[in-house]
Amino acid sequence: MFQILGSLNPFAAHCNRRKVLEIGAASLGLPQLLCLEAQGAPQAISTSDGFGKARNVLLIYLQGAASQFETWDPKPEAPEGIRGKFGAISTAVAGTSICDQLPKLACLTDRMALVRSMTHPHNNHSNLYTLTGAPAIDFSNETNPFDSRHRPFFGSVLDYLADQGGAEDPTDVPRNMALPWQFSAFAPFSRRAGPYASFLGHGYNPVWTEFHGKATRTVPRVSFFHGLKDVDVADPYLGITPESRLKVSKEAQLRDGITLDRLNRRRSLVRQFDDQKAYLNDLSAGKGHDRFAAKAYSMITSARVRDALDIGLEPASLRERYGMTLFGQSALTGRRLLEAGCRIVSVFWDEFEVVNTAWDTHFDHFTRLGDELLPSFDAAMSTLLLDLEERGLLEETLVMCLTEHGRTPKIDTHIRGGGRDHWSSVYSVMLAGAGIKPGCVVGASDATGAFVKERPVSPEDILSTMYHIKGIDLETTIPDLRQRPTRLIDNGSVIGELLG
Repeated sequence: MFQILGSLNPFAAHCNRRKVLEIGAASLGLPQLLCLEAQGAPQAISTSDGFGKARNVLLIYLQGAASQFETWDPKPEAPEGIRGKFGAISTAVAGTSICDQLPKLACLTDRMALVRSMTHPHNNHSNLYTLTGAPAIDFSNETNPFDSRHRPFFGSVLDYLADQGGAEDPTDVPRNMALPWQFSAFAPFSRRAGPYASFLGHGYNPVWTEFHGKATRTVPRVSFFHGLKDVDVADPYLGITPESRLKVSKEAQLRDGITLDRLNRRRSLVRQFDDQKAYLNDLSAGKGHDRFAAKAYSMITSARVRDALDIGLEPASLRERYGMTLFGQSALTGRRLLEAGCRIVSVFWDEFEVVNTAWDTHFDHFTRLGDELLPSFDAAMSTLLLDLEERGLLEETLVMCLTEHGRTPKIDTHIRGGGRDHWSSVYSVMLAGAGIKPGCVVGASDATGAFVKERPVSPEDILSTMYHIKGIDLETTIPDLRQRPTRLIDNGSVIGELLG
C-alpha cells in the first residue's frame, strides 16, 4: 500500500536518526538488530581509500531544495499524486534511472555517484547545516549570515587549513571563490547563512563575484509580498546576453582615477599604520582582517583572475552548450577559475527577487521544472562534467552537487500549478570526480520517496567524505573565537561506498 505524505509532522521534526535508532533498539531482538545493521551500516574503509585524491573542490549548490523525484530518484511506479508529470529514463549505468527531463546527464551517470538516502530533521532551508555541518539553532540563526553562533563554511575551513599547512598556491588567485554574487544578495526577505567564514574571520570568506549583465527573459512569479499575485521578473537564470559577465566584487576593484602606482603608495601608508596594531595578530579576527586586505589587493592587480572571468575568450559554441543562462555561464566561469589556480569554487543557483524562486518550487512546480530549471541544469551540468574530463580536471577535482533538503511526496494540487513543499526526511545529491567511485548509487528511499529505506546519510557525512578526499583527518581542529579547538564535523563519518 502506498502512503501519500505531505509536510513533516512537527513532532517528527525533533526526532533525529540517533533517537530513532535508540527507540527502535528497545523493541528489536538481536537477530533483527544485526539485520538492520547490515542494511544500513557504513562500509568499512581504509584510511587510504580516496584520501587526499582531490586537489580542488567544485560546489554546485541548488538553493531552495531540489526535488528528489524530478532529479535523481524518480518514482514511476508510485501513484500519480506522488510520481508527478515526469517519468524516468534509463542511464549509462544498468538498473539506474533518473528523471526523464535530464537526458544529457543520463548519459553520464557512469561518471558520477548518487546518494539517494540523504536525511536530517531540519526542514526549513538548512543551508547552514549543508554548508558547515552545524545546524541552525533557530530561524534567526539561519537568516543571519554573521551570527556569532555559526560554524565556518567548509570552503573557508579548507582555505584556512591550506594556510596553516603552507600550501604553495598562486598568490594572485584567491583560493576560495563563489559565484555569481554574494549568497542571497537578491533575496527579498532576508540574507541566508551558510557560505561564510564565521570565527575564522572575514579574510576567509569566499571572494564573491558580481553579475554585470542583462536578463533576456521576463516571467511572472507568485509573490508572497503581493498577496500571492504575479510579479514580472527579468530573471537572469532564464537567459542572459552574450556580453554579460561576472566580475570581481566592487570591494576589490579600483576606483576611477586610481592607478596601480597610486594604489601601491596608499598601501605603503596603510602598512605603516598597521605596524602599530601588531597585537591584533594574536586574534583570529585580526588575522582575518589582515588577510582580507592582502586578498583584496591581489584581486585588484591580478590579470590571471581578470582573464579567468572573461568568458568571452571561450568559443561561442562551448558557451552555448553550457547554456546562455546565469547558471550555465557561472558553471563555465567556475571551470576557468579552477584552471587559473583557484582551489575551491562554489557556484550557487540562487533565488532572485521573489521568495520561492530558484529550486523552491511551492508554486508552478512542473512548469518551472520543465520549462526553466531542468533543461538549464541538464545542459550546464552535463557540459561541465565533460569539459572537466576533457581538460584533465575531473580526476583532480571533487564535484559536489548539493541541495539543502528535498520536496514532499504528496503534490499540493490546491495551489497554482501544483507544488511540492519542504521535505528533509529523504532527498538526493550527486558527486563526481576525484576520489569518487563512478557509477555507484548509495542508499535508497522507500517506494513513495518519503523516507530512507536503507543507508541513511547526513550532510555531516557528505562533508566528512569531502574532507577525507581532500586529505584532511577528521580529528583536525580549528580555533574558535576563544581559541578553543573545534572539530570540523561533530557527528559525521566518511561514506566508504562513495570512495573509488
